[in-house]
Amino acid sequence: MKTRRSFLKNAAAITAGSLLINREIFAAAPFVKLPEPGLQLFTLFGVIDEDVPGSLQKISAIGYKEIESAFSRKGGFYGMSPKAFAAMVKDNGMHWRSHHVLGAPFKMPPNAKMPVGADGKPITIPPMKNLRDNMQELVDQAAEGGISYLVCANTPFGTADEIRSSIEVLNKTGEAAKKAGLLFAYHNHDAEFKTVDGVVPYDLFLAETDKDLVKMELDLAWAVKAGKDPVELFRENKGRFHLWHVKDLDNGYEHVVEAGKGVIDLKRFFDNAGDSGMKYYFVEQDGAPKPFENIATSIAYVQSRLVK
Repeated sequence: MKTRRSFLKNAAAITAGSLLINREIFAAAPFVKLPEPGLQLFTLFGVIDEDVPGSLQKISAIGYKEIESAFSRKGGFYGMSPKAFAAMVKDNGMHWRSHHVLGAPFKMPPNAKMPVGADGKPITIPPMKNLRDNMQELVDQAAEGGISYLVCANTPFGTADEIRSSIEVLNKTGEAAKKAGLLFAYHNHDAEFKTVDGVVPYDLFLAETDKDLVKMELDLAWAVKAGKDPVELFRENKGRFHLWHVKDLDNGYEHVVEAGKGVIDLKRFFDNAGDSGMKYYFVEQDGAPKPFENIATSIAYVQSRLVK
């Protein structure tokens, strides 16, 4: 016969067991409140400079709320000062969160050619400043714009000497960014995961930069293309991946496609976001053939399948 005392005892045991199970669930997959969808403006590289105000209006109307800027054919911040660009983003109901800069002077890859513009001619880009030579200026501009993150979009790592030099630049920039009230991060491609002079550059970037000063912006697709599992990177370096680039690749990993139109299991990465430390994520489609249509398709997938 069940007494009130035995019932309470059993109920307490069940409750304790439930709490234990819940703790194990949360320990395995930390809950994280995901931010609103963001866009890396490099996706619109071929068109945004034709009409910056109109482009931002379209991006906002499509539903993006967070913006990460990149390189502009107009120079600077799409031909504007940091404050002016920040104001334009805000006027369109969005937040300017992050900006990409170069780690060292820009060099075209071997045998590469500049993309062609609407006029059929190779596009031209004004000289771009870089962290090696213009670090403090770039940090100060980012601070003037009121953004949260300055991101190194790429840096030389073709030799052991270049890797060491890049690590030094990344650490120094992290220190300067902190003094200016910013956070600093490094963005990867797939090449950083390939062995160079007996070492893997990305492994050294993780190990030899200050984890408190140099966060990571993980490009999910490029990591997958390199044979890396983003979830394992999250678990091995918990809390370090403050920013993500969300993109998808076709079956042969040759072309970037809209989110959800390729073969990458983006849902799995979002399900494990708690380990990563992710604060913002930005949809990106390099070389998007129909940029505004493409980003509309991507955000529909993100909202219905990844953050629902």
